[in-house]
Amino acid sequence: MRGSPRPLLSFFLFACGALACAAGAAAASANASSTVKAVRIWGGPDSTRVIFELSGPVDYQLFQLSSPDRVVLDLDNGVFGNGVGAKPGKGAVKDMRIGRFQGKARIVLDLDKAAHPKSFLLNPTAQYGYRLVVELGTPDTKPSKIVKTIDSDIAEGKPRPVVIAVDAGHGGDDPGARGKGGTLEKIVTLEIARDLAKLIDAQPGMHAVLTRSGDYFVPLKQRFQIAREHKADLFVSIHANSCPDFCDARGASVWVLSTHGKQSEAGKWLAKSENASDLIGGVSLDDKNHMLASVLLDLSQGASMHAAHEVGGDVLTALGKVGPLYRDTVQGANFVVLRSPDVPSILVETAFISNRQDENRLDSSKDRQRLAKGILTGVQQYFETTPPPGTWFAMERNKRLHLTASAAPEVATNADTAKAAEVVSADAPQLASAAKAPDSDDPFQDVHKVARGETLSGIARQYGVSMNSLRSVNSSKIQAGGGIQVGQVLLIPSS
Repeated sequence: MRGSPRPLLSFFLFACGALACAAGAAAASANASSTVKAVRIWGGPDSTRVIFELSGPVDYQLFQLSSPDRVVLDLDNGVFGNGVGAKPGKGAVKDMRIGRFQGKARIVLDLDKAAHPKSFLLNPTAQYGYRLVVELGTPDTKPSKIVKTIDSDIAEGKPRPVVIAVDAGHGGDDPGARGKGGTLEKIVTLEIARDLAKLIDAQPGMHAVLTRSGDYFVPLKQRFQIAREHKADLFVSIHANSCPDFCDARGASVWVLSTHGKQSEAGKWLAKSENASDLIGGVSLDDKNHMLASVLLDLSQGASMHAAHEVGGDVLTALGKVGPLYRDTVQGANFVVLRSPDVPSILVETAFISNRQDENRLDSSKDRQRLAKGILTGVQQYFETTPPPGTWFAMERNKRLHLTASAAPEVATNADTAKAAEVVSADAPQLASAAKAPDSDDPFQDVHKVARGETLSGIARQYGVSMNSLRSVNSSKIQAGGGIQVGQVLLIPSS
């Protein structure tokens, strides 16, 4: 019995020894050197980002010096790999110098003017290891200037253009997906976004705003904030899809925000992939709870999401005419970049960059322009049938309605004349039966595009008109049992 405590004592000594070894290993790990393997500099319009690729975590200090302006980084346990350097002259960085100072690795960034630096260390994610990021925002940085605002057009009594925010996915340190041939998603999305913006600006009554105009990273939250600051009527995010293990999937698809309910596995995977851009670009999504809560509260009204489904359907139809489709209906997923509460937002996966045929299309300037043209066609279709009040599209629709109203009596009395046939809108072939009394100025108050789930009786109640009058002016479109189809455009009589 007297010898029984010995095994317990032995176990205690063994445990203490193991803990001591573990503590020693942890201390050794903490003191282990971290190698700076590469340096990349990305210059954007509002800030410059410097990324240091590291072999492990590092303790560091950052401070500024003036006359001349410099930012200095001292890495306590840092060493420099062979050939480490960065091309100077990018953004705010004129030059970069490296060396040793009091046993530490020192990095000096020579700036062309004073800057407001901030820094953060990123843990490994996706294909990236540890990264130390330094953001250099200049003191005179201002939001992008809006040359002509919507408010100024309204004040002058002019119809304003619809504003389309065009977002090129990924960028800078976030390349996105990569094709077998080496094509980078961030490059092709920028090219398509630029083509789309040019096409939009060339159209009457439309104006484009790019969320990024070069190869630099823009955080996801900031992308839709740019759209809101410019009072955009629509946010279009351009991407190129990718399939794990390079499967055979190909074609375009259109996605809208789905915050609840059933999502496809493809939607969940794609949302996880696209939302990781903030993690790759250096902004954690963990602090977005309050913002997301307020956004989802606003989205409970459903207006923006409903509009997004409508315009997404028009864009998908147009894209189906210029190439294959991956999905022939609008898909839903929980994308961070689509969470603007008051701007209808869609995400267009133009093609599968992981598919060799689709990659070739994305590498072709002609095919990229066709994709941009398809997106434009869908967007135009949406605004022609659902124009926001006060816009050029609303003015043009009112002109068409007045033209149809003035043509109706002539059609009723002189339906055989070629002139009358040219004047009548293709959306109202039965205007003879819709002619009003001579003292009526306008027999039509509006046009309505049929959405999913709507009924003829519901539309009649919405506009305060009778079922008979609504059926009468749209007799060629309404089925015998009163059925209507999604996407049909109906004339709404005045009473």
